[in-house]
Amino acid sequence: MFDVDTTALLRAVLEEVCENISIYETSARTHVASKILEAASNGQLSIDELKAAGQRALKAPTMWR
Repeated sequence: MFDVDTTALLRAVLEEVCENISIYETSARTHVASKILEAASNGQLSIDELKAAGQRALKAPTMWR
């Protein structure tokens, strides 16, 4: 779906947004990843746009914290 460079960017953004979330919190990380992918699929490919999408995903439901 995405080229190698974009995939690397998406991974880096995910790791940065989820830096305070345990790797074992797979539900929260999956939710954030899906929102980042959704943003990228809609053409939002800047680092700032992707980070914002990930951060919004963390703020929405309080159960992710």
